[in-house]
Amino acid sequence: MTGRNARFQQWEALLGNRSKRRRRGEFLVQGVRSITMAVEHGWQVRELLYDTGAQLSGWARGALATVRAEKIAVARELMHELGGKASTVPELLAVVAMPEDDLRRIPVGSTMLTVVFDRPTSPGNIGTLVRSADAFGASGVIVTGHAADVYDPKAVRASTGSLFALPVVRVPSPQAVLSWVADVRATGVGMGIMGTDEHGSLDIAEYDFTQPTLTLIGNETTGLSSGWHEACDQLVRIPMSGSASSLNAATAAAVVLYESARQRAAATRR
Repeated sequence: MTGRNARFQQWEALLGNRSKRRRRGEFLVQGVRSITMAVEHGWQVRELLYDTGAQLSGWARGALATVRAEKIAVARELMHELGGKASTVPELLAVVAMPEDDLRRIPVGSTMLTVVFDRPTSPGNIGTLVRSADAFGASGVIVTGHAADVYDPKAVRASTGSLFALPVVRVPSPQAVLSWVADVRATGVGMGIMGTDEHGSLDIAEYDFTQPTLTLIGNETTGLSSGWHEACDQLVRIPMSGSASSLNAATAAAVVLYESARQRAAATRR
């Protein structure tokens, strides 16, 4: 493909138009690690775009030979436009199908740790939180309310492939999540609901993360919604001694997730 035809415009729309991503049920994936992770974790790759002007690497040739998808040769300047980086032209780009937003994708059990991100406004923060959740052993991430898009290219890039390794589910309201929590509890899994708040009654290290936990992280500006506040079994705070009044939401999530991983590792050594 050498011209900006209707198909190119569809790919362009997947990068910049949330409603078109949702309508088509697919998104454009950039980057070697993200494409590799999507393939390794069994996501449905619908199209693989490759640079007609490049001497392709072994990785790219291998993907074109083994991934079940439509393969489309695209002119170098068009790949550059879709690649998201001013300085480089990607060898490959992938159009990948979105999975269902179904809470049943999140594995349930006695060691489950699930993170809720309430109404995030920054796609970069979503991707960073997903990356931390994957790194520290969470079982899934739920994004609730009117929020930035999980499949925005900034979110996908910031997750560095972790989006494909971990169930990430979009849910309109707390009620659907709380109904799922009730179902989980009915199976005998005693899941606690813990929210982060600067006025929390416990320091984070005092909370017992060895139990199954739903961890709530609030919006970057306004924190947790009143509905989530009421749903919490416990509010915890991250102790801070510097002049900063608060942490970035994704940073706060990383601190919580690290403390959870630390406690769980200590418990298994006992």
